[in-house]
Amino acid sequence: MIARGILSHLLLLTMLQVLPAKGFGSNTHECVIVLHGLGRTAYSMSRIENALENNHYLVWNESYPSTSENIEELATTAINKGLKFCSSNNAATIHFVTHSLGGILVRQYLQHNTIAGLGRIVMLSPPNQGSEVADLLNEYSLYHLILGPAAAQLGTDEDSLVRQLKPVKGEIGIITGDNSLDPWFSPVIPGEDDGKVSVESAKLDEMSDFITVHNGHTFIMRDQRVINQILYFLGHGRFSKEASTAVDD
Repeated sequence: MIARGILSHLLLLTMLQVLPAKGFGSNTHECVIVLHGLGRTAYSMSRIENALENNHYLVWNESYPSTSENIEELATTAINKGLKFCSSNNAATIHFVTHSLGGILVRQYLQHNTIAGLGRIVMLSPPNQGSEVADLLNEYSLYHLILGPAAAQLGTDEDSLVRQLKPVKGEIGIITGDNSLDPWFSPVIPGEDDGKVSVESAKLDEMSDFITVHNGHTFIMRDQRVINQILYFLGHGRFSKEASTAVDD
């Protein structure tokens, strides 16, 4: 009886070693590439990262040099690193969750590249039509010194990089804020805005869904309602009409 028990125990251990760890090694696993905004770090997206991992997504969330390279270079470098991570873990579906500049990087990348297994894209406060704040600050050398070449590409004029980007294929959900606490920049932004980007400027013709939340540009990614909606869109391809929806629907 003792020998039989030992053999059963050894068999169980062997099976556990063969089985892949949860969320890794499965060819049906879904991977999410998380891209922070201009002048931020991966830490700014940590609450989103934690929520995604808690919902069994494989997550790549690393800082990239947003203030030292232009959009074209950033898109190639950051996204290729994320794709390599997803591929090395055998992910069959690759989603994106982005904040601000991060959404522009995805659009830039998809201008010239296709992604096998591309899933859904959620953009938070993206300056898809440019930002009047960039227009205002572009004439100041300190702006370029601090925020780098990518910041200069975010203007609203027709020749700016963001205005030259063509529509991309994919399910895109956009969340932006309508609550600005910025007395310096909001006066130059037409309509409702989040302190950096107007509600209208965040939109894309090809987007699948769009919602606004009562929050600002800087902290929208830490809003639990926003995180719930991210999870809902990744699962359903649309946002919930309930801002505080449960994520296990």
